[in-house]
Parts: sequence; structure tokens; C-alpha cells
Amino acid sequence: MSMEPGAPAPGADAAAPPFPSFREALAVWARVAALSFGGPAGQIAVMHRILVDEKRWISERRFLHALNYCMLLPGPEAQQLATYVGWLLHGAKGGLAAGLLFILPGVVAIMALSMIYAAFGHVSAVAALFFGLKAAVLAIVLQALARVASRALTNRLMVALAALSFVAIFFFRAPFPLIVAGAGVLGFAAARAGLAGPSAGHAAGASARPEGGYVLDDERGEGRGDPARARWVALLFAVLWAAPVAALVLALGPDDVFSRIALFFSKMAVVTFGGAYAALAYVAQQAVENYGWLAAGEMLDGLGMAETTPGPLIMVLQFVGFMAAWRDPGGLPPWVAGVAGGLIATWVTFTPCFLWIFLGAPYIEVLRGNRALAGALSAITAAVVGVILNLGLWFAIHVVFRQTRPVEGLGASFDAPVLSSVDPWALALSAAALWATFRLRLGMLTVLALCSAAGLALHLAGLVG
Repeated sequence: MSMEPGAPAPGADAAAPPFPSFREALAVWARVAALSFGGPAGQIAVMHRILVDEKRWISERRFLHALNYCMLLPGPEAQQLATYVGWLLHGAKGGLAAGLLFILPGVVAIMALSMIYAAFGHVSAVAALFFGLKAAVLAIVLQALARVASRALTNRLMVALAALSFVAIFFFRAPFPLIVAGAGVLGFAAARAGLAGPSAGHAAGASARPEGGYVLDDERGEGRGDPARARWVALLFAVLWAAPVAALVLALGPDDVFSRIALFFSKMAVVTFGGAYAALAYVAQQAVENYGWLAAGEMLDGLGMAETTPGPLIMVLQFVGFMAAWRDPGGLPPWVAGVAGGLIATWVTFTPCFLWIFLGAPYIEVLRGNRALAGALSAITAAVVGVILNLGLWFAIHVVFRQTRPVEGLGASFDAPVLSSVDPWALALSAAALWATFRLRLGMLTVLALCSAAGLALHLAGLVG
């Protein structure tokens, strides 16, 4: 992110701007949604530039405090951050408007791309485009890993947590929620005991001089509404989340594809801490290996779609739901089933995001500067580095190698690549994508476009199928 924690933000000493109207906020949230490419890091940077630097609606410290809470939550932190700030400004209607506008462009785009993929994904030219896209996605995931690691691995304890989480999830298939919970407890205890402190970004809310000149600063805007009202709003969203799931299970049975989509992604919404890339590690493991809804390569294709559209990266889950129902439509036409499956996955993924904010935000506002909470966050973020490394390695194996083989022993169980099955063109294209991303520092959309074009060129030259 392009922010310097603890440094005076532009306008910090100026008079606070007038409180924005709800209509003005809607226009800004629509602008944020239209610019929200690039995964969570890029999306948070866009919000910081617009909300903190340009509009001066929220101070640096209040912004980071909200971000810290959202990073502790399961689900997409960028969308939840937008909901939190919208709630601070205009209460429940502000949070709802900001959160919905943030995801709406992605919902429409991913649904359209899912239909195109289902219809034409096996056409050789389209497959060649996605062949190139996979290499770019691998580079983008590794870039995200480098960014998170540079912020999170601030001492030996954090490095050890990252290493342990990688070993646990890759070699021993440890449950992701267990990894996160263990890291959070350890970080909380270490911070309470004074053995380790949060990283600079997480601690920024507890340091530096008071900030002024913002609509929401250290003194102004203590939160919207009381806890009792927040509980009623949260109850409403809990019903909106649970009622459709219960209705599907009761009407269709737990083994129907729509019930399984609703139940799986509801579970995912509760346990996938650490942002989109961490969530994808869990989804890839379950949707590909356990449910068989799509292949590993198709999961990469879906991630490529999400990378090239505005909105949360976690919108790839809509693609997973679409493909699962499209392939098992029951008595429905496949297109109708696919759209229904995608919308069910989206509903149960994002409805809880509003629940977490509306329920927890009134309480979390009083915890600004709490070192124990920041310590737990730092430890969880360090553990997430190991989880994203697992995701990157999983992607690399399935991009570069055509075959894998199971390896078991000493309690470990993982898939190893068959070295003789290496795809030389995939390897070369992946290396080129990494060079463009890390050495040439080309933008994400540029790398995606170049790799897709390279995949098509290789197909036209008869070098890939």
C-alpha cells in the first residue's frame, strides 16, 4: 500500500472538510468500486488515496484501525473496510451502500465471464488465452506473497509462525481455521507478556501525535449508533444469511448441489481468515480435491477472471458456484442452474461480511490502540504468509507440470509434481511473467494482457494446443 504509517497525511493540520452528504458518499463509493482492481492490496491503496489523502474523510490512524479489525475477520478485508468506513460516515445505510457498491461490478462481470467460459472454455483459442493467463496469475500470487511478507515478517517469531503454518497446511493438510486460531492466541499472549509487539503498520493506530483536519479523526466521529441497535441490525443479516441456506437444505436435501454450495460457502465465510489469497487456498483444496466441482486448471482460470475485473478477488467463488451447478443442474437448464449456483455462492459469501461489521464495529471502536489485539493481528498475518506460500506452490505445480503424484509418510500427505511432465512453454511463460512483475515492475493488468496474448500467439504458432 502506498501509505506511510505514522507520517503526517496531506491535510492533517488543515481544517476538517464539511461532513459529506449521503449522495456525495455514494458517488465516491461508486468511484472506489470502478477503480478496485489489483487484489486487496491495490484496493486498500485506492481507498486510502481517495478517503484519507484526497477527501480527508478519515484520518490515517482511524483508517488503519478499521483495516486492522477487518484483517482479523473472515472474508475479503477490502470490501469489509469499505463497509466499515461507510458505517462510520452514515450508519447502517452507509455501510450497506459502500459494501454493495464495492462488489456489484464484480458480480456482473464474473457472471458474464463464467457464461462465456462454460460455453467456449474448451475452444482452442480461448483455452490458449487462459493458458497464458495462468502464468500471469502465478506471478501475481507470488507478488502478493512478497508484499504481505514484507509487512508481516518483522521478527523471528513471525518468520517462525509463517514457516510453521506453511509446513502444517502443505505437508500435513492442517485445517486453516486451526492455524489462524493458534497464531492469534500466540500473538495475543506474546503481546500481553511484552515478548513481541505488532508490526509498524498494525501499531500505527497506537502511536504518533493526534491527527486533525479530517471528518473522522482522533476526536471526531466515535462511531454510529449504540450496541443495542447494532445487535438488531446484525440479527437481521444473520437471518438473511441463514434463512436461504436452511430453506435450500429443507427443500432439496443436504446432498443437492445447491444445498452443498450454500453450506460449503457459508462455512467458508466463517473460517477463511487472512484475505482472498488465504481463502483461495482453502477453497482450492476443498472445491477441487474434495467436491470435484472443477479442475485445478479451471480454478486458476477463475482466479484470472477475478484478477481482471473490479471488485474483491474473492469473487472467484461465484465462478466456482456457477461451474458446480452448471455441471450438476438437476432438472434445470444448465445456464439457469449455473446462474443460481453463482448467486447462491455470492450471497452466502458476502452477507456475513455485513454481519461482522455491523455487529463488531461499535465495540471495536473502543479498542483503538489495544496492543494485545494488534499482536494477535500481527501473528495471524504472519501465519497467512505461510498459507499464501502454500497457495503459490500449489498453483506453480499445476501450472508448470501436467501430472502430480501423491506422497505419504511420517504423517505427511501432499501432491508432488512428476518432473518428467514439465510443460516447457508454461515454464517459460511463467518465468517471463515473474520477470515482468518483479524486475520490470509492470502493472497487473499489463502482465495479464501480455501473458494472454503470448498464450494465443503460441497457439497460433502450433506450439500449444
